[in-house]
Amino acid sequence: MREVLNHLFEHKTLTRIEAEKVLTNIAKGNYSESEIAAFLTVYLMRSITVDELTGFRDALLNLCIRIDLSEFDSMDVCGTGGDGKDTFNISTLTTFVLAGAGIKVAKNGNYGVSSTCGSSNILKHFGYKFSTDNDKLRNEIDKSGVCFLHAPLFNPAMKNVVPVRRALKIKTFFNILGPMVNPSFPKKQLIGVYSLELARLYNYLYQQSSMKYMIIFSLDGYDEVSLTSEFKYILNGIEQIVSPEMMSFKRAKQSDLRGGKNVQEAADIFIKIPKNEGTVTQNSVVNANAQMALKCYYPSKSFEECRAIACESLLTGKAYKSFSKLIELQA
Repeated sequence: MREVLNHLFEHKTLTRIEAEKVLTNIAKGNYSESEIAAFLTVYLMRSITVDELTGFRDALLNLCIRIDLSEFDSMDVCGTGGDGKDTFNISTLTTFVLAGAGIKVAKNGNYGVSSTCGSSNILKHFGYKFSTDNDKLRNEIDKSGVCFLHAPLFNPAMKNVVPVRRALKIKTFFNILGPMVNPSFPKKQLIGVYSLELARLYNYLYQQSSMKYMIIFSLDGYDEVSLTSEFKYILNGIEQIVSPEMMSFKRAKQSDLRGGKNVQEAADIFIKIPKNEGTVTQNSVVNANAQMALKCYYPSKSFEECRAIACESLLTGKAYKSFSKLIELQA
């Protein structure tokens, strides 16, 4: 690692092969936590290159525990996190709205690092049991429409950096990698990112794949459709800037999206929304994100059709039924 760090400290970059090798060595436990922290810090001071990101992704995908869910034609809904906004669990709620609408979702997620409560925190709180068991996950996605893939279990490199990420408590390039390394390899994905630079980077990489994708970035910094500002979406390479008013939603305030000071508060906010006890703004934000995910899954449908499908799933209790079934299956 010393040679790698000296190389990077001289303002040089890694090739794709070099990047893959470093992350593979991290996964094997060949470096100390101090060395890993120093390595991560490099990318807090400069942008990651396409070759570096691709190499890191290659390493994680080569090492991950794979699960075959291809028969379900599933999608993933995942944000990079790291936007510092500490919202309620919008992408996780969006997952259940999609499941209520008949879409199978293999959600990749993790504990919160730069936020109070990540998707893993919220689902664990309600009794979800993390697993790599193929039969368990296939049964969940078949019966409830959702299975959850807890990233540290499937990606050993991520597991080894957990203590360092928790100590740093700031976003690292692992935030960027998260959405790119779903071990079920879905063919459709909604990705939320925290910067325009990152949106362009994702767009470049995803255009090289067969993935149907939509990248979301709210112009005031959220890694999802926040309705607090205009947002940019990139649907399979085609870019558009949209305002809340263009989607017939009222503009939200940042204070309306707060996620709670701890996991218990976050869970209290979370469960109210699918039970139709959430605020109008909370419902609108979840529906807006589900609408965009539906458009990604069904490109031929209009945005209006996608919105109607999302609203119907949330307001009629189908999303809550999906959530309840998933938790019931843990017994």
